[in-house]
Amino acid sequence: MLAVSVAVGTGGLFVYFLAYRKKSHTLPMGDGWWGAGERSFSEDESIRSFEVKTSDEEIQDLYRRIDQSRFTPPLEDCKFNYGFHSNYLRKVVSYWRNEYDWKKQVKVLNKFPHFKTKIEGLDIHYIHVRPKYVPDGCIMRPLLMVHGWPGSFFEFYKIIPMLTESSDGFVFEVICPSIPGYGFSDHPRKKGFDSIQAARIFHKLMERLGFKEFYTQGGDWGSLITTNMAQMKPETVKGLHLNFGFVSKGGLKMLISLLFGAYVPFLVGFTKEDVKRVFPYMQKNVYEMLLESGYMHIQATKPDTAGCALNDSPVGMAAYILEKFSTWTDKEFRELEDGGLDRKYSLDELLTNVMIYWTTSSIVSSMRFYKENVGRNMEKRPDARIPVYSPTGISAFPNELLHSPSVWLQQRYKNIVSYSYMPRGGHFAAFEEPKLLADDFRQFVKKVEK
Repeated sequence: MLAVSVAVGTGGLFVYFLAYRKKSHTLPMGDGWWGAGERSFSEDESIRSFEVKTSDEEIQDLYRRIDQSRFTPPLEDCKFNYGFHSNYLRKVVSYWRNEYDWKKQVKVLNKFPHFKTKIEGLDIHYIHVRPKYVPDGCIMRPLLMVHGWPGSFFEFYKIIPMLTESSDGFVFEVICPSIPGYGFSDHPRKKGFDSIQAARIFHKLMERLGFKEFYTQGGDWGSLITTNMAQMKPETVKGLHLNFGFVSKGGLKMLISLLFGAYVPFLVGFTKEDVKRVFPYMQKNVYEMLLESGYMHIQATKPDTAGCALNDSPVGMAAYILEKFSTWTDKEFRELEDGGLDRKYSLDELLTNVMIYWTTSSIVSSMRFYKENVGRNMEKRPDARIPVYSPTGISAFPNELLHSPSVWLQQRYKNIVSYSYMPRGGHFAAFEEPKLLADDFRQFVKKVEK
């Protein structure tokens, strides 16, 4: 009888420990109100159809501002090393002014169904694309895809048809929201709106759409937001797929891998590809980041100051945004006078993304997201101490800003079921290499579903 009592008591403590452990490793859901003024307790939870629109007045205002732009002559042979080369900028602006058809692109944007719904005082915009046909025996899963900066929901327009058509027994119902402060979503009216708040809002969005379990995919800020979603309600995130994996802090294990990884990679969990992408470390992870992160310091400290100029000048905004689509796609494009922009994208695609920022006046509010996230010590945030237990897949693109080996990511993501070294591509994976990303996501889902 004593043995039974001890066993029952021990079992009870073990169950309690597991329950407590699970609770302590979950990011608190919390709540918030980001609209103007005091919180309303009678928030309209209806889902409303939305259509992107434009007007002749909007277009004429754009043309007037473009016509009044001033250009600074470039330095000789500077290419893209000083930023957007002004000679090529003149060509882009000329195309924008004389050939680009915004009304036509609005029709492109509206080819997928748009919606809005009010959450925590903000109108949240999203597109919701259902498969046109689901064959018998084909498994359909909901998928939330989240963009980053300076991108938008438009980044996913090429990959969505690849995911909403059945293949390998799977098909996906895709939801792509605009992060609050971006595009057609309202911008927060109060301080403190970071990735954790966005994660909670997107959980509420998916709940409102009736999804109790779903996959997520993201890069850039979308990677952090979807990671926070998995930390917040792991039981709802069936699988987390990222094309930008990162760790917020290093530690002894990372230090040892950096000291010995180039010489005995197998002892520290590095592959040959990891060695190729990580080393020389100072060149690729310190010097290169200093070259590419000036914007981040501005946006993480005084976003409204620089944003004021960008919000007033379409040419300035285009230069600021499109320069990232050059160097973040391939750092070698800095050595080209045209930044290599037309090697991966069309000007219509690039300018449509710019126009989403311009017509919604969202450049300042999108930049503030850096202030709310990076402007504080990220290692002291609650999500920095909480592991991710949802099945995780990583697409590691070779031209990404930073490479994170699987052994580093395992410190945070405890259930990596898929880690793929992609053959080509950079930061804007869905926009640049949609087929590669779609194929890798599908193989990840097959592993999770098994």
